[in-house]
Amino acid sequence: MTTITTKKPSFLKGLTGQILIAMFLGAVLGVIIHNSTTVESAQEFSNKIKMLATIFIRLVQMIIAPLVFTTLVVGIAKLGDIKTVGRIGGKALAWFFTASFISLLIGMLYVNLLQPGVGLNLSNVDLASATDVTAKTQNLSFENFIEHIVPKSLFEAMATNEILQIVIFSIFFGLAAASIGDHAKPVTDFLDRTSHIVLKMVNFVMKFAPIGVFGAIAGVFAVRDFQELAITYFKFFGSFLIGIGTLWVVLIIVGFLFLGKGIKVLLKHIVSPLIIAFSTTSSEAVFPKLTEELERFGVKDKIVAFMLPLGYSFNLDGSMMYMTFAGIFIAQAYGIHLDYPTQFTMLFVLMLTSKGIAGVPRASLVVVAATCGMFKIPIEGIALILPIDHFCDMFRSATNVLGNALATSVVGKWEDEKEEKQNFQNAN
Repeated sequence: MTTITTKKPSFLKGLTGQILIAMFLGAVLGVIIHNSTTVESAQEFSNKIKMLATIFIRLVQMIIAPLVFTTLVVGIAKLGDIKTVGRIGGKALAWFFTASFISLLIGMLYVNLLQPGVGLNLSNVDLASATDVTAKTQNLSFENFIEHIVPKSLFEAMATNEILQIVIFSIFFGLAAASIGDHAKPVTDFLDRTSHIVLKMVNFVMKFAPIGVFGAIAGVFAVRDFQELAITYFKFFGSFLIGIGTLWVVLIIVGFLFLGKGIKVLLKHIVSPLIIAFSTTSSEAVFPKLTEELERFGVKDKIVAFMLPLGYSFNLDGSMMYMTFAGIFIAQAYGIHLDYPTQFTMLFVLMLTSKGIAGVPRASLVVVAATCGMFKIPIEGIALILPIDHFCDMFRSATNVLGNALATSVVGKWEDEKEEKQNFQNAN
């Protein structure tokens, strides 16, 4: 796979530098507000300043549905037939499920090794705060899983940004367009031009990213006593960081094995998406920007258009690692012993129940709560991790972006190598 060489970006210039500065200024302002005002005033400030982040995320969400539909239909039309779509889809799903299993396994390893929940004091836990999450577990069922996969209306799926449903419709539409050949060319040409217009919109929206990041960080630090949280949850958060750090090392090593030195170029391209996902706790917020950067890296647009939407529903590596870690942590906190066969059963349950629910708010916590209920672990234990969950979510979101960038790049390289081999055989 050929990569586009560009001038090396500086971390202190352009969008990346602006976002880093915004993060720092937001944290400083949040700490000042937290230390100089009443709890009520700080909460009011947080609610208002977070509107900046909400506006930015909504602007991005506005773009996602038309971007996924137009690029995926054009991408599939360019792939040409069901056989090619099936081959790439098979590779994608094999990668996604392998990555999910490894991520879950790393979470399980470190929560058993470091035991952050053992000896935790439960007397000051605000159980009422878990109500919002536990109430959503009743919606986590096989029926709900199917509803998140199969659309009943394209327009409803677009209105609610159900990426996987849009993907399903786009696959059928793209295959149908490919099957009728030149008759579909005016439609695919129109959608191709539309996708370029939407990508241009991405450039406009991303200029608002530093302001959105500033609002998100300031809002969090205004209502959270970071020092108190760090002391209270030092063992949990520290253990989680060790686990997520290990996952990053594994992902980058795997990336190096498949991409070689190209992994360095890829990481430079996705610095901005990683920082935005980290600061806004939304991997969805960088979907359009990540699409653009992967194409600049050299992955063909048809591969990016096919892989990324699937990855956002099936390949959330950071969230997967957190699920086993959080579930077993809650069991430890309540003194519930889970033998290893039970833990592995939980791991496979999490692997299945977590697929296709990317659109569910606080999806990781909802899945963890539902899984705890299946294994007779008190689901109100979610309240134990709610105070620190936002900071964990920062690392989860960035890890999800890294995992999807790697998966797309590697599958793109495999397809390039296959095309080169076929071209060589045809030439001879």
